[in-house]
Amino acid sequence: MCYPQCEEETALFKLLPASKTNIQFQNTLHDTGDINFMSHTYIYNGAGVAIGDINNDGLDDIFFSGNMESSELYLNKGGFTFENITKSAKVSDGKKDWATGVNMVDINADGWLDIYVCYSNKDNPDTRKNRLYINNKDNTFTEEAKKYGLDDASYSVQSAFFDFDLDGDLDMYLLNYNTDHIPSRQWEFTKGKRDLYAGDKLFENRDGKFVDISEKAGIKGEPLGYGLGVAVSDVNNDGFPDIYVSNDFVEPDYLYINNGNGAFTEKLSSYFQHISHFSMGSDMNDYNNDGAVDLFTIDMLPPDNKRQKLLYGPENYEEFARRVHSGYYFQNMRNMLHLNNANGTFSEIGQIAGISNTDWSWSALFADYDNDGWKDLFITNGYYKDVTNRDFLKFKGDYYFEQNIKKEKVDTTFLVKNTKSTPISNFIYQNNRDLTFTNKSKCWGIDQLGFSNGAAYSDLDNDGDLDLVTNNINGHAFVYENQTNILFPERNYIKLNLVSESNNRNAYNTKLYVYTPNGFQYYEKMPTRGFQSNMSQMMIIGLGETKQIDSLKIVWNNKTENVLKNPKLNTTITINQSETKPNSVVAPVATQPFFISKNIIAHSHIEYPINDFKRQPLLMTMITNSGPVLKVVDLDGNGQEDLIVGSSKSSPTTIYLQKTDHTFVALALDETYVNSNDTAILVEDFDGDNDLDIYIASGGYHDYKPDDIDLQDRLFIQENGGFTLAVNQLHNRNTSVGSVTACDYDKDGDLDLFVGGRVIPGKFPKIPQSFFLENDGKANFKDVTKKTIPEISNIGLVTSSIWADVNTDGLQT
Repeated sequence: MCYPQCEEETALFKLLPASKTNIQFQNTLHDTGDINFMSHTYIYNGAGVAIGDINNDGLDDIFFSGNMESSELYLNKGGFTFENITKSAKVSDGKKDWATGVNMVDINADGWLDIYVCYSNKDNPDTRKNRLYINNKDNTFTEEAKKYGLDDASYSVQSAFFDFDLDGDLDMYLLNYNTDHIPSRQWEFTKGKRDLYAGDKLFENRDGKFVDISEKAGIKGEPLGYGLGVAVSDVNNDGFPDIYVSNDFVEPDYLYINNGNGAFTEKLSSYFQHISHFSMGSDMNDYNNDGAVDLFTIDMLPPDNKRQKLLYGPENYEEFARRVHSGYYFQNMRNMLHLNNANGTFSEIGQIAGISNTDWSWSALFADYDNDGWKDLFITNGYYKDVTNRDFLKFKGDYYFEQNIKKEKVDTTFLVKNTKSTPISNFIYQNNRDLTFTNKSKCWGIDQLGFSNGAAYSDLDNDGDLDLVTNNINGHAFVYENQTNILFPERNYIKLNLVSESNNRNAYNTKLYVYTPNGFQYYEKMPTRGFQSNMSQMMIIGLGETKQIDSLKIVWNNKTENVLKNPKLNTTITINQSETKPNSVVAPVATQPFFISKNIIAHSHIEYPINDFKRQPLLMTMITNSGPVLKVVDLDGNGQEDLIVGSSKSSPTTIYLQKTDHTFVALALDETYVNSNDTAILVEDFDGDNDLDIYIASGGYHDYKPDDIDLQDRLFIQENGGFTLAVNQLHNRNTSVGSVTACDYDKDGDLDLFVGGRVIPGKFPKIPQSFFLENDGKANFKDVTKKTIPEISNIGLVTSSIWADVNTDGLQT
């Protein structure tokens, strides 16, 4: 792992020992018995953290969920000292039933935070029913999940409370996963089926009782959905909160767009071009301060070459292509940062931003940790056993084989004990303000080795900066004190406590627009973030050295808005919706699409599965699948544009002639070279008879020999409204072509051709021949490369070409 040189003499974060904080919690796993990674796939996924002020004393308290340990609640006594009140608060019955995600949420809108804990074990469903601890307002709680309809027995990872229907109360999305492995041969049989315990669920709050409306609301409940992360935000800026679900393994992530009518539509492929493969935690936030929420998803690609080669990757190219073809979308094993283009699409820039490879990571939290006005990124890291280590996988395979030969039982405890454990540090990245990040893990004091999963941020000591807490496997929880106020006293902030007038008392999904002389910031309030965790209800907005906020616009969940002028900095402000006068009701901007899709041509392109890498493993990219090519031109001169649709191997090139009523008539070209693969189409009047002819270049890689007859280009001459394949009018040199362009270089009144060679099949990167073809005026072409411009013969691997008068002498080159 490589760190840049540190400029700061003192780290931004200071790890506080348990002797200082009194926080003794450890998420200890006992994995050498019947419960181990051989029988429980998710044994090392860890647990969560929830932070919030449970006793309304102005100090945020901490709840840790435990897998094989009891969960614990710590009361903040000030000065980074905490008291374990788990037993007296009655938030744990001493049972170790595998708690996972946790939220502190005011479920009954009485002004006091309650605690909702998810559970997931493979035993009796009664032992994994989620629990809701209602705050008694005296540092004690009463478990009432059944009363509220929230005692669900799914294999739950996390809950997300939000007002999806904008009726003024909190509804809940329950993120679940399957504890059983589903073989690939069974994937297709799970589609469209709902699983009672493994499928995600949506609960609507109906007068304080939560009702499962998942199927009616369009929420998938398939057993193949291994949910690990959930993020809620208004993705399309229509005023209704949407949901992003991160799924592990083969099932693609889900993007549920809120229809505003009580239902959602899954639209992942409409917004994202590719996604993480083993998606875990996530966060949606506006990290580049342009007013649109971006998305970051976590995966498990190591940052260094050694671990990338040592740990087993997801699949080879053919497996990837098979999954895409089967409808499981384009998934790659790395973190992904999706930049919101504010037009209904996202651009994935994780590699450019420098945050794509952080090993087996879990939580992702965008927040302004140094109060400079830009959101940074914190990532938790580590998997307790190297279960994908290639050496271990070989050892495991050999052991299974030996036991089978000896007809003896496999000892899973033996395998667990022989599996390496590699602790890894967490990551923290500083926002460079140019869409990229700098790794500050060491410089900022976040470089301790361990196995961290859930994490949450909060201003635990009320000094105006965000502290961090992580839940660790087989180690004490990390509590980091943020020292921004000491290191950068010139940096300002504002701390906001939002209070809604509805039963969504803590104003979830409220939008904040911050305008200062130095820039703009955008926030949405959503405490559930990262992985299995819940952030503080208080919102801290870092301002850098800005001396004032011109205006702070608050758009509440009911779409009314308030504007605060010049609020006081470096203080906590409570904004109560009932005590502020709304300026207006913000109506969503209705936008009409620029284009409407109409299926006016019954054409379906057939692309046969081809893997160029199988022929030549060291290729940099696939070459064969660069098509299909398309040309739009008025071929028949009737004033309507026609289409020429190029083909792949084993199908003909097709022309669609448009009639005046805007319908199309299909016309197939000569199939003599039906095994050719079209790579370029050029339409010109090559024979000087005042109608358009067609030149089609052939190319490809996987299925062709270097001089294959099917690499012969084709020239079609238009005669009497039809097109005839010209025989012996082209050069007979067979080349895999990348580009063809025309120009009357000798000014004799006809068009000559440059044909650019793309590749020699099977011999990449050896340079192919390119050609310069002279027209005799009747569409007879002769190779004059050696005579005219021999240098162009081996100019390179041509993908595109154009003629231009570079030196303004009236001649194009």
